[in-house]
Amino acid sequence: MAKLKIFEFNDFRTNCYILFDDSYEAIIIDGAANSHSELKQIHDFLNENHLIPKYLINTHGHLDHICGNYYLESHLRIPILMHKDDDFFLDNALQLAKQFGYAIEQPPKPDKYIKDHDIIKFGDSELEVICIPGHTPGSIALYSAEDKFVITGDALFLESIGRTDLPLGNYDQLMNSILKRLFTLPDETVVYPGHGPDTTIGDEKKYNPFFS
Repeated sequence: MAKLKIFEFNDFRTNCYILFDDSYEAIIIDGAANSHSELKQIHDFLNENHLIPKYLINTHGHLDHICGNYYLESHLRIPILMHKDDDFFLDNALQLAKQFGYAIEQPPKPDKYIKDHDIIKFGDSELEVICIPGHTPGSIALYSAEDKFVITGDALFLESIGRTDLPLGNYDQLMNSILKRLFTLPDETVVYPGHGPDTTIGDEKKYNPFFS
């Protein structure tokens, strides 16, 4: 059974997730740490729980989700996984960050590109990659059928959806992704978003104003 630790990092209050199980292997999803104190929180949690990080996975390429990639790869020496369709945001990371008055180190290119239906294994656990373009072209969700949760990045939030007014966003595509890829998951599936509190697929189908 996978266990989950949530941190809220950087000025955008981005959720960073560490998933691990009794094997002590772990993965970091959206390593959004952008200060020494935030990076220390990740290191301390890994060390205190004797965890061995295996991957750093990005749900998409926006700066608030990739701003910790440079430091985490440098210190942990683990592969970065992301969808290829968000290379634009890595290639233009410094320019895009400057537009928001934000300073980050140039994030490295992914060590491996992941695609729809890929299975990511760590320890005794596994996650399925679900492509959910719209917020960005390469947005993905990570789904655990066994543990009944999905990490959705910035596609789906508690009674809201991700922005599509940023570069390469597409509202119709996002709505289609949510309806056909996320809302087809079991209603009891817990949704862990890129910002804010968790919810469930069933509650979002009932109460999300974008779908009522």
